[in-house]
Amino acid sequence: QVQLVESGGGLVQAGGSLRLSCEASGSIFSINAMGWYRQAPGKQRELVAVITKGGNTNYADSVKGRFSISRDNTKNGVALQMNSLKPEDTAVYYCNLLANLNVYWGQGTQVTVSP
Repeated sequence: QVQLVESGGGLVQAGGSLRLSCEASGSIFSINAMGWYRQAPGKQRELVAVITKGGNTNYADSVKGRFSISRDNTKNGVALQMNSLKPEDTAVYYCNLLANLNVYWGQGTQVTVSP
């Protein structure tokens, strides 16, 4: 059983910052990648950022230069530093783990950016 626990969401004004964290626990044998997705009301879930086991990163165009993803290998964790937040960043953010030839999701954490 693999579990992902997210933290760090909340309400912030436009231009502010938030840091999301996710820690994976359970029987994890091989992590291929960890990342963050988000889903705004009425929209499909979309990739925000991903980091591979080799440290390569990929970002959605809409967050490049504002968000930064990093790994905490000692804790099987991943963090997302979000700066210069915009109202359009408002969404539920989900942690994603590719490991053990499976895909795992966290429960989601709400990020709300007020104008």
